[in-house]
Amino acid sequence: MNIDWHDRHHSELTQHELYALLALRSAVFVVEQQCAYLDVDGNDLRAENRHLLGMAEGQLVAYARLLSPDDANSPVKIGRVIVSGQVRGARLGNRLMEQAIGRCQQHWPGRDIFLSAQAHLESFYQQHGFIAQGEAYLEDGIPHVDMRKSTP
Repeated sequence: MNIDWHDRHHSELTQHELYALLALRSAVFVVEQQCAYLDVDGNDLRAENRHLLGMAEGQLVAYARLLSPDDANSPVKIGRVIVSGQVRGARLGNRLMEQAIGRCQQHWPGRDIFLSAQAHLESFYQQHGFIAQGEAYLEDGIPHVDMRKSTP
């Protein structure tokens, strides 16, 4: 599958891209996972945050949100990692994570990368160099585990 990757600051998102990413996040995290929570949390518009969009034939099929470090000692955070249900099974999640990690290293070189993984995906993220930290916990009724990837 041919994917065009777009790394955008919120001010660079088109109306179509913004609508598509919010719709995909809602379809997966709210409807599919049956989890009522406020997805629009204010972090999409923070100054240095980025949106990574994977487009195939004009459709958003993969997405991740890259959150800039809070301060000089904080890691970059990857969140809202999604592959559309229409293309699951094509190993697009691996390509998405490779892109997300690469973009984090590009925008914030030398910073560790943090994510809050759904616990059933812990081994997936381990394949990309993330190591679990601490015990599993519930977030919006779904077991999660904090994970961190150290960078050279």
